[in-house]
Amino acid sequence: MPYQLVIDHAVNAIRAADSRTLSAGLILGSGLGGFADTLENRVTVDYTSIQDFPVSKVEGHQNRFVIGDADGLTYLVMQGRFHYYEGYPPQMLGIGVRIMADLGIKTVVLTNAAGAVNPTFQAGQLMMITDHINYSGMNPLIGDNSARYGTRFPDMSTVYDHGIITAVLSRAKDARLPLQRGVYGMLSGPSFETPAEIRMFGRLGIDAVGMSTVPEAIVAKHAGLRVVGMSLLTNMAAGIESEPLSHEDVNRIAALAAEDATKVLRLILKAVDEA
Repeated sequence: MPYQLVIDHAVNAIRAADSRTLSAGLILGSGLGGFADTLENRVTVDYTSIQDFPVSKVEGHQNRFVIGDADGLTYLVMQGRFHYYEGYPPQMLGIGVRIMADLGIKTVVLTNAAGAVNPTFQAGQLMMITDHINYSGMNPLIGDNSARYGTRFPDMSTVYDHGIITAVLSRAKDARLPLQRGVYGMLSGPSFETPAEIRMFGRLGIDAVGMSTVPEAIVAKHAGLRVVGMSLLTNMAAGIESEPLSHEDVNRIAALAAEDATKVLRLILKAVDEA
């Protein structure tokens, strides 16, 4: 099944379900899907109802689109994303962003659960992504270029919108929310990192690591969209503390930090609206 046909099926399904104008799109990572449930006037479209649409089998991903309102504006939210480690090809990982682009969305907010590499960070804090390092060994733009979205060789000098980052950090400080800023590193997964890898990543300037988000950011930048990224730091990365890592702990810490995450996402959406 050609990727563009899957995108077209999804766009048609979402438009058939709801005709509101969409102000931004959000992709919610592990344990962060609850934000969509805070929106008003919600309409949902299950991934399984869309012809040939992929689903995530990872715990914490609800596999549906949610259209809903916040502060008088309407947003499209993906409760669940697909991962390289699930066996999906790189080109499939950014289709959610291209769906948003085809629906007229100009800004995407990408979130994830991540492990903190920076020893000054703490589990349960949030981090605005200022830049990324793609250590996954793949790129979602490999293959024929889709000129309808962007150029063959897109510039990645400034992927994440620094004006929005600055505004959100200032407002979070005023609200006493635990918000950091830093560089996100992506690995393919599904195994967690080794302590030696984490030491290397720290020397490379990586502040947090995870297994998603970068493909979507690349595809969004390729399409000329404004990109905002946020990580929920669910654990200290391997070797920083003595406890072993597990996905169950990731979801547990994400649940504990859900209220702060929702508050920061609201600050992000306000900054997006004002930018």
